[in-house]
Amino acid sequence: MYYYRFMKKTGYDRPVYRNEAFHIRGKPYAADSFWGFLLVLLAVLLILAGCATTLPTDVQRTPSAAIVNYGTTSTGQLFEEAALRHPGKSGFAIIRKGRPAFTGRIAMTAMAEKTLDLQYYIWEPDTTGRILALRLVEAADRGVRVRILVDDNTLTGRDSPIAAIDAHPNIAIRIFNPFAHRGSRLFGFLTDLDRVNHRMHNKLVVVDNALAIVGGRNIGDHYFGVQTDANFRDLDIAAAGPIVREVSGVFDRFWNGDWSYPISALVDRTYTEADLRDTMATMREMISKEQYPYPLDDDVESLIGQFEEIRDSLIWAPGQVVWDDPSSIEEGKEAAVMQEAIYRKLETLDNELLIESAYFVLRERGIQVAKKLHEKGVRIRILTNSLASNDVVAAHGGYATGRKQLIENGAEIYELRPDAASGTVTEKRYFAGGKSKAALHTKAIVFDREFVFIGSYNLDPRAAEINTEAGVYVESPELAQQVVAYMDEGVLPENSYRVELDDGGNLVWITEKDGQEVRYSNEPESTFWQRFVAGFVKMLGIEDQL
Repeated sequence: MYYYRFMKKTGYDRPVYRNEAFHIRGKPYAADSFWGFLLVLLAVLLILAGCATTLPTDVQRTPSAAIVNYGTTSTGQLFEEAALRHPGKSGFAIIRKGRPAFTGRIAMTAMAEKTLDLQYYIWEPDTTGRILALRLVEAADRGVRVRILVDDNTLTGRDSPIAAIDAHPNIAIRIFNPFAHRGSRLFGFLTDLDRVNHRMHNKLVVVDNALAIVGGRNIGDHYFGVQTDANFRDLDIAAAGPIVREVSGVFDRFWNGDWSYPISALVDRTYTEADLRDTMATMREMISKEQYPYPLDDDVESLIGQFEEIRDSLIWAPGQVVWDDPSSIEEGKEAAVMQEAIYRKLETLDNELLIESAYFVLRERGIQVAKKLHEKGVRIRILTNSLASNDVVAAHGGYATGRKQLIENGAEIYELRPDAASGTVTEKRYFAGGKSKAALHTKAIVFDREFVFIGSYNLDPRAAEINTEAGVYVESPELAQQVVAYMDEGVLPENSYRVELDDGGNLVWITEKDGQEVRYSNEPESTFWQRFVAGFVKMLGIEDQL
């Protein structure tokens, strides 16, 4: 399982089993025939490269853009009045828990009058994924124009239902940087690695060009606290006012580029209204069987009824969208815009840097910056996943490479416990087998308790130089205070391990259970297999791909 997640993180969509015998004409190769196997493998790769499938070249992309008359919609009027009272500023609110995060997205589909734009890295075919898709179709039935842009990395085998939904006259679905071979992502990585290794990691939704949600959550049960086995601690930011037009501009840039392919150009037949009806019928049946655990319609009605109150409680402050241009993919250049923006901001710090990042892989430059900040007197506190809570064990291996150096250079490091208190992740969710496992998926930074960044950007090389990312930067001590309160909850002893060095210079993990201090001398609550994979990745030195 964890090796599979490593392969998925680096782009592959299924595990590779290294210890099996390889057969030709029924005769297995022994271990000492390794070079013979390599020759066979090389021959296979050459054949694959020679017959590689290519993407279509005669693609018809009808250009479109966010509406400019957003002020004529109910949502636009609601927030534009407040924006006029705060010139040069936008309104912000953080969304901490999974249940309101999903309710908010569904409420946006119900409120939409003209347009809905959605851009996501992952869209799971599970309960929340199906419910959102169904509500988007219902919005389209009312005449709302729906544009959906999804990265292709996790869409294996799903072209048919996606193309069926795209058959709706008011819905257009495009796939970002698609794999040419629709049946296997592994085939694409073997034959077209330089291109398909770059993925779109952005996560945003915009209604009527008037209200947006940007953050760390993909679309799937794990992100909204409804999965039975494991749920993510995550964070979104809702935005209204001028910054929404920036968010829409980012979406339009991705949508209209050559790197985004209409799903209709990737399938082998034309999908019709009959396909749409069949897909919707199947989806409704599956949703009825899955039973979303909260009263969603009641939640949505209540939220919409509170929108004036929500508007009045927004924090109005200067803000901007920070993002990577997708042209970096086709031009083969590194997408390091966000990384450099963060490093420039770090140079201005006076007092404190608070980080919460699901995957935290620093290379030498990052470690040296941390050292300089410490020497300057800047406090650095980091919350990331423990090995036991990490859903990408390989990423933990990359993080562990520099962990001790960070502590030696004054950084305070905390790692989320897999049994973190339920309120840390989402509402209290207990199941037949007990409470669901906690994992960290947040990507947030607070600078000097005055400036906030929330988005899709993990502090790792893949986010910095390989994928595209997007997030919102806000200059507001008031908003920073709210994010700090959220972060402080994550590092409580009942929710995390404090990682320190003992008198001998060895790592030690400190936490509390039942009010008593507990110390570990090795990765707490982890399995042998997790430690093996993380250690193996650490030994490989492939941090640049993590």
